[in-house]
Amino acid sequence: MGTHSHFIMIASSLLHPKHWDSKVSLSLPDAFLWYYLDTCVYTSSELPDIEYIYSLYFNKIEFMRFNSTVGKYVGYDKFGIYNAERWNNDPAEMARRRADKERYCKHNIEIEYRKILDKTAEPSVRLTSVTPPSGRHPAMLMCSVYNFYPKYISVTWLRDGQPVTSDVTSTDELANGDWYYQIHSHLEYTPRSGEKITCMVEHASFPSPEKVDWNPSMPQSDRNKIATGASGLLLGLILSLAGLIYYKRKVRGRVLVPTS
Repeated sequence: MGTHSHFIMIASSLLHPKHWDSKVSLSLPDAFLWYYLDTCVYTSSELPDIEYIYSLYFNKIEFMRFNSTVGKYVGYDKFGIYNAERWNNDPAEMARRRADKERYCKHNIEIEYRKILDKTAEPSVRLTSVTPPSGRHPAMLMCSVYNFYPKYISVTWLRDGQPVTSDVTSTDELANGDWYYQIHSHLEYTPRSGEKITCMVEHASFPSPEKVDWNPSMPQSDRNKIATGASGLLLGLILSLAGLIYYKRKVRGRVLVPTS
């Protein structure tokens, strides 16, 4: 899947009608803003997949642009058209702009790929049973995938090894706000005896698809709760029985005295 990103550098200068002063405040009514913008648009780190754009602005209006795909300057107003024609006929200027695609864009993109874009974070996958929202099927499973990077991921369902496409709904990749993502996929179904239902996750961090099978038996946490409750109940019965035996023995040891 392609990646679309921008590396942006802005250089701005304030032009005052009477003199050049980098400290002139923008609040002055007779101050003007001129700046240029270097942009790299790419789908990979390979040079043919990179587009370099050099834009010039005056008071937030772009008046001239060099685009590496077009291969020359293009003007958008009278002043821009005049200078575009002048710079397009300057061999040194054209050579410099065409070289910026490799010198500026490719250099920075390769750094970013090594530091960020080539990095991966392996997701954690959790399969749970949830209440279905409709009455079409009596059961629903949710496959939740957490804390993965990069964003692109595939979550699919299998029943006895065969792909399932109907009664499946999924969220988009949801950003956590910390570079990581999560996604949730739901499968509504009618259980069949002896079948195997699988959530299959494909991601750049996995050497092969990760498959998680649904185990309809009770989760370990629930089994622990029941075991704890049963232990408490058993202990209560033992204490009650011990109390009853003690009471009966005490009653047998009493001497009954007639009252009449």
